[in-house]
Amino acid sequence: MERIVEQTLLYDFYGELLNEHQRSIYEDAFFNDLSLSEIADEYGISRQGVHDLIKRVTKTLEGYESKLHLIDKFLDTKEKVSEIDKLVDSYIESKDMNDIHKIKELSNEILEDF
Repeated sequence: MERIVEQTLLYDFYGELLNEHQRSIYEDAFFNDLSLSEIADEYGISRQGVHDLIKRVTKTLEGYESKLHLIDKFLDTKEKVSEIDKLVDSYIESKDMNDIHKIKELSNEILEDF
C-alpha cells in the first residue's frame, strides 16, 4: 500500500512533466488498474514495452523528487501544520503562552522553507 501512495504522490507532483503517452500508460497501470496485457493491446505495443515504459517513468518521477524534494517539503509542512493545529487546541484549552511561542516557531520554520 505504501508504494501506491508513493507513486500517487510522485505523479501528483511531477506527472505534468511527462509527455501525454507516458501519462496515459502510467495512469492506466496505476490508477485504472489495467494489466500490462490490457495496456499493450490498447496502445499496440508489447507487454515488455509497457513494462519498460512504466519502469522508465517511475525512475524519471523519482529523479525529479531527488532533485527538487517537493514531496519531502510538502510532507514536512503538512506535519508542522498538524502540530500547529494541535497546539491551537491546547492553547484554547489551557491559555498556555508556551503553545503560542511553539506555534510562532513552527510557522517561522514553514516560512523559511519557502
